[in-house]
Amino acid sequence: MNNQDEQPENRLRKELPDEVPAPAAPAAPAPVEPRRTPVEPGRTPAEVGEPPLTGRQRLINGVWPPRVTRAQLIVAVLLFGLGFGLAVQVASNSDSDSALRGARQEDLVRILDELDDRTQRLEDEKQGLEKQRQELQSSSDQAAEARKQTAEKEKQLGILAGTVAAQGPGITMTVEDTKGTVKADMLLDAIQELRAAGAEAIQVNGVRVVASTYFTDSGKTVSVDGHKINAPYRFQVIGKSQDLEPALNIPGGVVQTLEKEQATATVERSDKIVVDALRQVKQPDYARSSSR
Repeated sequence: MNNQDEQPENRLRKELPDEVPAPAAPAAPAPVEPRRTPVEPGRTPAEVGEPPLTGRQRLINGVWPPRVTRAQLIVAVLLFGLGFGLAVQVASNSDSDSALRGARQEDLVRILDELDDRTQRLEDEKQGLEKQRQELQSSSDQAAEARKQTAEKEKQLGILAGTVAAQGPGITMTVEDTKGTVKADMLLDAIQELRAAGAEAIQVNGVRVVASTYFTDSGKTVSVDGHKINAPYRFQVIGKSQDLEPALNIPGGVVQTLEKEQATATVERSDKIVVDALRQVKQPDYARSSSR
């Protein structure tokens, strides 16, 4: 009887666990950073009853809102103006150098040779003038030497003015224009190029070219100083042929321009070119010598 009564109690003990787990403790709340009020300028956080600011907060307060002084603004404007000026200068230098930058090596070498030749001509002229000065200073009969040099100078000026015939080495350029496309400005460009290359005397189809020479279009022909000339146009030029011929044949120069207009230009060197077309001396109407 007792065994039967104890059996349910034993079964109850076996079904119930010996230890019951304790309930889990609630999670601790995250610390909340106390909200800080901005500190007035000139006062420390301790004076207003606030805890000291962290380094990050001090950095933010120092950067924002930005405080720009008048001196800083003036310096910024000056730096901007300086940078803009430098950018404009670099851009202008790039534009001025773009023409030579795109040229071929052969063209650059030719241009450099022409500049060297012009420099050499100027140096030779300088030496000649210095020699004349020395001769005047060292001559026993300075009056006779002065007359000699004056006569020589008169001949030189006569050649330049077209009042004296001249001969010497040079080139002959012949321009064939069967289509009638050659205009006065093209022939004038050829004259200018020859002068820049050192031409000393020029005549075109029997007309002497001087400083006052002008070219005009006259129908399908061209007039030089009022004289009509017809194709072929023949340029007789006295000067250093090694300088004159390359000046006409440079890329984009006189010869290529004429060829684009369906005209042909041939250049021949010669040891003797005769320029015998003369110009009449014109008495100036208003200009008078200033020497007394």
